[in-house]
Amino acid sequence: MTMQLSLGELAQRLGAELIGDADTVIRGVNTLKDATATDVSFLANPSYRSQLSDSNAGAVIVGAKDAESVKGAALVVANPYLSFARVTQMFDNRPQPVRGVHPSAVVAASATLGADVSIAANVVIGEHCVIGDGCEIGANTVIGDHCVLGRDCLLRANVTLYHDVVLGERVQVHSGAVIGADGFGFAPDKGRWHKIAQLGGVRIGNDADIGANTCVDRGALGDTVIGNHVILDNLIQVAHNVQIGDGTAIAACTAIAGSASIGARCTIAGGAGIAGHLEICDGVHIAGMALISKSITEPGAWASGTAQMPLQDWRRSATRFRQLDSMAKRLQQLEKRHEGKA
Repeated sequence: MTMQLSLGELAQRLGAELIGDADTVIRGVNTLKDATATDVSFLANPSYRSQLSDSNAGAVIVGAKDAESVKGAALVVANPYLSFARVTQMFDNRPQPVRGVHPSAVVAASATLGADVSIAANVVIGEHCVIGDGCEIGANTVIGDHCVLGRDCLLRANVTLYHDVVLGERVQVHSGAVIGADGFGFAPDKGRWHKIAQLGGVRIGNDADIGANTCVDRGALGDTVIGNHVILDNLIQVAHNVQIGDGTAIAACTAIAGSASIGARCTIAGGAGIAGHLEICDGVHIAGMALISKSITEPGAWASGTAQMPLQDWRRSATRFRQLDSMAKRLQQLEKRHEGKA
């Protein structure tokens, strides 16, 4: 059944001021450019303000300063992007799970399943696991021994949890993610690598979201710990014994080396690299493709690398980079000569 709400109902749920006809029916959410008369759209980025006058949206979620520029109905709120997020949840079209345990699932006799769980086809749940009320486990997912899932967790299809992984409440893990694999621990000796058994686990807090094909390694001795409300994008590597504070968001293809500690409310853009055994304080923003090789003790924005430029210009600059050491030495010699003559 297609979801639909009147603008009056929508305004009430959002706590928005409605400018327009409360009886207008909304059946979906779309961009300003593509929205139709039965869609609600939003303006959160000023770069798209020019599209307001041409949009065919049945209503647009806006801040107070943009309300007069809306061609049709307006839903005026303090935070348009947050209200947009709430509206998408109202119109979420994800198929609803079938409660119960699929006949093809393999659930250990010692495992405990909460009320109203949904266990899909070919799921494997190991010994002494505890699955909280309302959890949904997607097809082909494997949950190793001694794992604990809090209530209302959602593990999509083809997720793997190794043994001794603990998830808080309302944690979502997307397909292909691997939680609790061995950390990269090996001792070298005479040209050979000797594996170090990874004896810790993984602890993930409430309301975390783990992206597709992201890997969170178990601790070598203590646990790898991810805090509450942490969001990890797709294809992220979190190495053994990493600590990530509450509310931190990390974009795709970031790699975090072992025993790094990242504070609360940090944002790390895509492709960043975080060296091991360093600390990043609360409230730090790291730009895309940055390499962080030293601890950061003050909040703010940090970056590394060079800015985009035409290839020929970059090649000339790269040549200059290789010459910097010799240039610095010559400069020091010139300074000494100048000081000697002064």
